[in-house]
Amino acid sequence: QVQLVESGGGLVQAGESLRLSCTASTRTTTYTMAWFRQASGKEREWIAASSNAGANSFYADNARGRFAISRNDAANTLYLDINTLRREDTGVYYCAAKPGSYAGRTVTTNYHFWGQGTQVTVSS
Repeated sequence: QVQLVESGGGLVQAGESLRLSCTASTRTTTYTMAWFRQASGKEREWIAASSNAGANSFYADNARGRFAISRNDAANTLYLDINTLRREDTGVYYCAAKPGSYAGRTVTTNYHFWGQGTQVTVSS
């Protein structure tokens, strides 16, 4: 079992930057780690993924350029940096982990472990 705890969300102004963190209860070197977002009334969508050991990073089309995923496996922590926040970035951000490779990285059901989510609200 891997327990994931997100932090760093909050109420921010449009145009500002934010760093979300996800701390795991165990080493995650062999896991593909990802961030998802769920806006109110919408399905959970994949934002970004970091392959096991962090060799590769992947982004959804609407995240490329403003979002940056990184990981510190020594600290069992995954990060998501969001720049130039927009109102449409509002939602609950979830951290997720799946064992092994990054195949199927965009599909929620492929992830075995999830955090409880952290709310990000962007005001204009």
